Amino acid sequence: MLFNQQSPVIIFLCTLIIISTTFQIVTSSDQPTTIYELLQINGLPIGLLPEGVTDFEYDESGRFEVHLDQACNAKFEDELHYDQNVSGNMSYGQIAGLSGISAQDLFLWFPVKEIRVDVPSSGLIYFDVGVVSKQFSLSSFEIPRECLASEDQIVVENPSGKKGIRTNDREEHSMAFL
Repeated sequence: MLFNQQSPVIIFLCTLIIISTTFQIVTSSDQPTTIYELLQINGLPIGLLPEGVTDFEYDESGRFEVHLDQACNAKFEDELHYDQNVSGNMSYGQIAGLSGISAQDLFLWFPVKEIRVDVPSSGLIYFDVGVVSKQFSLSSFEIPRECLASEDQIVVENPSGKKGIRTNDREEHSMAFL
């Protein structure tokens, strides 16, 4: 009789331990292990960053930083330049306060300040380069692209202190001031 009275308590305690352990396993496995998973969780395409990114940091506020082996360029509808370090604030459908990515339009490079997907069903993604937003097809960013080392871009400063990126492409020179 004594065994029967303690049985429900033991069963309850065992069940509580099992549930607690399961909860800890589930919550610890919910943390993204790659930057690509983090992009997906936030409703962004994984191709926003080049392939092979393994070193990244992020916190609960959405602040992230990606470390590449070297600065590089990737070709989409236009060409994107990635600095060795890319950072910003990620929230659902957007990256604000972005630094480390530049987009080329014609022969000029513009620093990308923000990336956003307003309505995923529209199939469009917007890159804010300060004074304008440039739209791209969302499908262009479905997979991470190969990123080739870029040695042809030099950050320069004009006499007034304004910084820009100079591109040396087949002896042609172009300048974009930030």
